[in-house]
Amino acid sequence: MTSETARLVAFARGALHPDGFGYLDDDGKLVPERPVETYITGRMTYVFSLACLLGDVDAGVLADHGIAALATVLRDDEYGGWFHSTLREDRKEAYDHAFVILAAATATAAGRPGAEALLGDALSCVNEYFWDDEVGLTRDVWNRDWTVLEAYRGANANMHLVEAFLATSDATGDELWRQRALGIAERLIHGAARANEWRLPEHFDPEWTMLPEYNVDVPDHPFRPYGATVGHWLEWSRLLIQLHVGLTDPPEWLIDDAEALFRASVEQGWDVDGAEGFVYTVNWVGEPVVRQRMHWVLTEAIGAAALLFQYTGDPAYSAWCDRWWDYARRFLIDEVRGSWRHELDPSNQPTATVWSGKPDVYHAYQAALVTGAPLSSSVGNAARAISARAIAER
Repeated sequence: MTSETARLVAFARGALHPDGFGYLDDDGKLVPERPVETYITGRMTYVFSLACLLGDVDAGVLADHGIAALATVLRDDEYGGWFHSTLREDRKEAYDHAFVILAAATATAAGRPGAEALLGDALSCVNEYFWDDEVGLTRDVWNRDWTVLEAYRGANANMHLVEAFLATSDATGDELWRQRALGIAERLIHGAARANEWRLPEHFDPEWTMLPEYNVDVPDHPFRPYGATVGHWLEWSRLLIQLHVGLTDPPEWLIDDAEALFRASVEQGWDVDGAEGFVYTVNWVGEPVVRQRMHWVLTEAIGAAALLFQYTGDPAYSAWCDRWWDYARRFLIDEVRGSWRHELDPSNQPTATVWSGKPDVYHAYQAALVTGAPLSSSVGNAARAISARAIAER
């Protein structure tokens, strides 16, 4: 998928902004009225770091720009941690901090200047304010000066910290982070999702009691939708495989749960309402709620299928991967304006009810990179393996 990763990086270059990386519209131009957001800057820095690991020298310069922005403009020098955006809102989110760690860890693996110091700073911040060692999960949202903690706990931020911790272990050699990732997975997947017929609960109160009706009046929320989010089952499936690969003595339930999540996502999310595509969310008996087709769900399906095929050798996973790439080419990949259309309606026509524009290339780039890549403990390690293989074949 070298041509697709290169095409996506070319589109992503348009996000360059003096304060980091900005939000892109459908044509790959910056949306001027939007602030520079930490999670987008983190994601784009991560993508450019991956491209650097694959040998793109120019992408390394862009990764350096992202690292510098995360270390200065977007960081709160007074109280520590990271603002949500250049608007300097009075909230600090574990979700944003996960992407700072992911970007810094991957840039560290790529040998980019300043990345290791940024990684240490971000890990210290997460340890001090977000990580709850008693339950082995992360808190979600603080105010700016760390005095008020929102009465909400979420699976999404924990999932992205798993990804960030896997990248951190690979970049630093410290197994603590992989063990933390395992603990999160055991609590949320082997515990909560397994007990709920693999419909992963996403929203909890401070005691980690499930909130089944959370956002029932805002079912299509882009970050906290009501019900169960099918794409996260697929994302977790990929992460469980990578965690299994990285651990010295992995529990077998990681593979069993990865396959169970994959099956549930196909059975309850794919082609269930009269048209191809994954629905965004389902209710607690597996019925579709929000039927828009999000590009990121399809990319995570591709990633999960690619890794499960690599691990199991089962040709059914390869067939799913091929089928979903075909769907992507027909409906999502925008050969004219660039990148992938981020949202389709239930008849697979472009729409923007949840996501406007094409904010970043994080999900699509990962799908393109891991397809056909050697099985690895993180996407960054997959990039390094691809580079090593290319050098060996010269």
